[in-house]
Amino acid sequence: MPEADESDQGSTAQDNAAEPLLVPAEGVPPVLASAREIVEAAAALAAGTGPLAVDAERASGFRYSARAYLIQLRRAGAGSFLIDPIPVADALAPLAEAVNGLEWVLHSADQDLPGLAELGLRPARLFDTELGGRLAGFERVGLAAMVERLLGRALRKGHGAADWSTRPLPDEWLNYAALDVELLLELRDEVAASLSEQGKIDWATQEFEYVRTAEPGAPKADRWRRTSGIHTLRRARQLAIVRELWTTRDTLARSRDVAPARILPDSAIVAAATTEPRTIAQLRVLPVFGGPRQRRYSREWLGAVDRGRALPDSDLPPLSQPYDGPPPVNRWERRDAAAAARLTRSRAAMGELSDEHAIPVENLLSPDLVRRLCWDGLPNYDRVGDPADLSADIDGFLKSGGARPWQRELAVPGLTVALTPPPPDA
Repeated sequence: MPEADESDQGSTAQDNAAEPLLVPAEGVPPVLASAREIVEAAAALAAGTGPLAVDAERASGFRYSARAYLIQLRRAGAGSFLIDPIPVADALAPLAEAVNGLEWVLHSADQDLPGLAELGLRPARLFDTELGGRLAGFERVGLAAMVERLLGRALRKGHGAADWSTRPLPDEWLNYAALDVELLLELRDEVAASLSEQGKIDWATQEFEYVRTAEPGAPKADRWRRTSGIHTLRRARQLAIVRELWTTRDTLARSRDVAPARILPDSAIVAAATTEPRTIAQLRVLPVFGGPRQRRYSREWLGAVDRGRALPDSDLPPLSQPYDGPPPVNRWERRDAAAAARLTRSRAAMGELSDEHAIPVENLLSPDLVRRLCWDGLPNYDRVGDPADLSADIDGFLKSGGARPWQRELAVPGLTVALTPPPPDA
């Protein structure tokens, strides 16, 4: 969707070049890593006013866990704080007492809230500037892009994907981290103003609360099937070997808190499943397996291959992943032409809503929920009766699937039309 005209999206920065924001106005704060420092920071934050800007840095791609390795906080009247939670994980109660009752402002909150919750830090209210930007119709919703658009400042970038479990953290990284919350409170106010001007602030409030209260999702079944390159394998026996290698790697990664790909890349798993080595010597001639880091686990890798090779045929995984819900959309026409037609009409209705309200389709309603509705969500799509009954059924289905009131209010009328069967002679 093209970005809406600036004049229709609330207050924005002037059309001049963005002013670089290179260092925090008050300097980079020290990293707090002792119980005494946490108590002092908690007292300062409690004495501040207004919402709390929050960010957290993880070590995705380096560590198995999603724990926070640095926490950034900022509040009016208190300033900014950088906290190393690793040495003080058991001493954060004073901080939780000071900040858990506040409104938190985060950018892409769903990324950081789980790791913060592990430390006992949970907001009473939430404002997500990234999600707010989506609802406001901004095409670019990265933090730097929104700060530049709404505040006229250019943020430094470059360390978001760094290994934040590194100790000590480099000064340049700390500067980057402090800047992430430097203007977050001002950004919150601009996004809120834009949402209010568009009549979307209540919608955003519902979305923020949904994110704040979301329960951790259950692990997806058969995660091993996401191994890159698995599509090149054609035999169930090969898939069994992939599953055993993937599970062995996952166990090692979890125990060492290392990202799985750093222990063994997907390409090596697929290579072993393709060649099915029978000895350590055959295993080690394969790419990666002969490397110094992998050689010490040669027996584990070969054991996984042997287990996959020894499985009885009845225990082999199916070549195609079992469906948890509707089949892939490209198979609908052949398996259920009526459902395919319902989905086409429903997608068109949601596209019209997206254009009308300048909100991405996926934020209007979960695409997966729409697919489930169109596939087998209602007991009898073809019944003849009052359209109000169909609307009530659709609303109930969407509600049971987690759709928020504002989403149902917008989507149900169009979906009712889309799911009403055409006349028999049409």
